[in-house]
Amino acid sequence: MACPETIDPALWQTPREIRLRVRYAETDQMGVVYYSHYAVYCEVARTEWIRSLGLTYAFMEKEMGILLPVRSFQITYHRPARYDDELHILTWLGAAPSTRLHFQHHILREKELLAEAEVILIFVHKDTWRPCRPPAPFYEALARANA
Repeated sequence: MACPETIDPALWQTPREIRLRVRYAETDQMGVVYYSHYAVYCEVARTEWIRSLGLTYAFMEKEMGILLPVRSFQITYHRPARYDDELHILTWLGAAPSTRLHFQHHILREKELLAEAEVILIFVHKDTWRPCRPPAPFYEALARANA
């Protein structure tokens, strides 16, 4: 059975990449991506990060009885993204999984860093909303996905 101590940190620290194209509706009057859309981009990247483990949020909620609410979201903007840019979003964990998942995101256009974000999610029991440690199947999926 996988557990946090048996998983090589390089596995969860290795960035996974998704690509998104900026749609016109996501831009403001200045022609740049409106700031709130970056939170959505990070959500898409986290969802795909979890999917890369062979899990989905739906499975975790229904079968594991676990929810992952956002505890905090911090972002630093460096350069604007614009309509039709292809964004590369790199996602990894900045700390070992515990009751929290510390996601790190770099949002790039080509190799140019546009924004950096940190999002902290908390594992909670679906019925009680009390914090809990990740269930064993989460660690097993993490170990399998990176084997």
